[in-house]
Amino acid sequence: MTTTEKPLIELIKEHLEKNLQDLPVFHSVAVKLQQMLSRHDFHIDEVIETISEDQALASQVLKVANSSYYAGFSKIATIKDAIIRLGAQEVANMVMMASQFELYQSENEILNRNMKALWTHSLACATGAKWLSKKSGYATLAPESFMGGLLHDIGQLALLKVIDDIHRNRETNIAFSETLINEVLDRMHADVGFRLLKSWSLPESYCSIALNHHKPDFDGNDILLVIVRLADLACKKVGKSLHPDPTLSIYSVPEAHYLGVKEITLAELEIIIEDSGEIEP
Repeated sequence: MTTTEKPLIELIKEHLEKNLQDLPVFHSVAVKLQQMLSRHDFHIDEVIETISEDQALASQVLKVANSSYYAGFSKIATIKDAIIRLGAQEVANMVMMASQFELYQSENEILNRNMKALWTHSLACATGAKWLSKKSGYATLAPESFMGGLLHDIGQLALLKVIDDIHRNRETNIAFSETLINEVLDRMHADVGFRLLKSWSLPESYCSIALNHHKPDFDGNDILLVIVRLADLACKKVGKSLHPDPTLSIYSVPEAHYLGVKEITLAELEIIIEDSGEIEP
């Protein structure tokens, strides 16, 4: 590949003009499950059959099901066991987690550091959003809250993968600094995440979260969005974020008002996020 002197943003946009589904940010089985469950007319056998399409992934899912993250359950030996005990949506979320983990890595030191931090943040936000949905009276939204939190910054992963590709192919002589990468991510990730999720036909609620999780003007009636936004802010407060801010007061943000949560609940949310562990299939 010939090295050019094009600005990095221009190179990234050229890569993004290609088929977004070619970006290595999703496993096809994980996406197929989310699409299937969004129809609400699936059968458990369909879920089992779909997961079993990739035996390596099925094995990873069982490891996640038996990890400390799901402590309290007796050993789960089969995918059917996992679905019966945890529910199809929870297992579909496990599939997404298990398949996502290995994607957050690069041979480039700076990019790899950003990807690892992004994974920690995404999982912490997912954990916090799931917990918050239950504590704020929206327990039925817990599975979607988890997935919304896990995927809200998927645009950042997509951009990091594109930059990684540009670096490996030596398409530019530009030195990748933390400042430059952060500028690209901050400027582009919401729109890229929205377009990416749309291209995979994932539920509209997740697309909306990817697009609107940083916008100052947002729909306070979109409870799923509000939950993920508040969990995202709590991650920022406790340091599980690419842009931590320990001075942030989440007690006074509009998201807390919309959910009607008390200060003690928000303090507990910070602890939940702070203590959220890693999932390493």
